Amino acid sequence: MVDVAIAAPRGRGKSRAWVSRLQLRELVLLPVIILAMIAGAIVNPSFLTADNLINILQQCSELSILVIAESLILMCGMFDLSLESIVGFCPMLAAWLIVADTTEGGSGFGLNGFVAIALVLVAGAVIGAFNGFLVVRLKLNAFIATLAMLILLRGTTIGMTNGRTLFDLPPEFLYLGSATWFGIPVSIWIAGFLYLIFGLLLRYHRLGRALYAIGGNPEAARIAGIPVERITWGVFALAGLLAALAGLMLTGRIASVVASQGQNLIFYVFAAAVIGGISLNGGQGRLLGALTGVILLGILQNVLTLSQIAAFWIDAAYGAIILLSLIVTRFTGEAPRRA
Repeated sequence: MVDVAIAAPRGRGKSRAWVSRLQLRELVLLPVIILAMIAGAIVNPSFLTADNLINILQQCSELSILVIAESLILMCGMFDLSLESIVGFCPMLAAWLIVADTTEGGSGFGLNGFVAIALVLVAGAVIGAFNGFLVVRLKLNAFIATLAMLILLRGTTIGMTNGRTLFDLPPEFLYLGSATWFGIPVSIWIAGFLYLIFGLLLRYHRLGRALYAIGGNPEAARIAGIPVERITWGVFALAGLLAALAGLMLTGRIASVVASQGQNLIFYVFAAAVIGGISLNGGQGRLLGALTGVILLGILQNVLTLSQIAAFWIDAAYGAIILLSLIVTRFTGEAPRRA
């Protein structure tokens, strides 16, 4: 009896220590964000204005939703590189069907704006589900299969309109990226709501625990009765839908669909996820950490832009941040080994 009474608190102590390490890993970027904001205020007095801060959050909203999508897949121990192409292809498909003037690159169909919104979301979910089919059913390598899908969708997006930009789209189609609620863009409200919902789901719902179990050890999860294939397939479909939503918001913000929409966005998605503590090996990470990664990248880009620094230095800074975060994670973010 004595041994049991003593052993239990020790177990709880180890558990609390691991929880504390997880929370530290989620919030490790907060001091860096504060320092970046101080630097921004020094570089340009307009940095800390309400308009500029809202602008940063709005520009981060599409990236943040893509990070949610990729984080869910990474937690399952998988990859999806095609998300950036879904951001461009799905809105382009809908816009192509909306534009009635064939001389402007449209199909001449004149699709209704509300129907076009539904089409964007359905197309994203279908593409994601097909990615899941390739990975889960056909057992293809997730990295290579989704890379092929990225290239396929990118070429189709450009070929659909011969590389043209489609504009003069109906206001309802642009609403999510252009409207404001209480002075704040709708896209920020949507991104915040999604982080809240998925954050709570991952932390408290059995489906969230299943994702971590699948990413940690899929065979053990399968033995425990978790439908590994079905959940993984569903996550791919959900990620495709979220990517299409991000594309719709981006279309509304720039009031058009460009042929290169979403290009190279996947690099920033992985950057935000990795520096936010999402493990590339699966089974670890929290959306709160991923959100801090998104915010840090958004602030960094804004500060460097206000400093009139060339764009290629911004990319170099992102690469340096990723490397630094991997080094820090190597020494602070590893899970404790069980005896």
